[in-house]
Amino acid sequence: MAAPAPDEVYRGVTRVFAVIILGFGLTIVAVTLANGGGVTSFGLLIGLLFTALGAGRLYLSLRTARD
Repeated sequence: MAAPAPDEVYRGVTRVFAVIILGFGLTIVAVTLANGGGVTSFGLLIGLLFTALGAGRLYLSLRTARD
């Protein structure tokens, strides 16, 4: 069994970290809303930024894999 190429490992790790960041963002949003945070709360803003960052990174990772 041959070891995967380094660029394949990099793409896989990038996708894993993107999913983890996306999960952190969704968790921050859920916890903020569960604790009574409003639309202008700092936790909601940070959670949405993490969610967007993770989703964007995952999208770019998957898009470049098809090209």
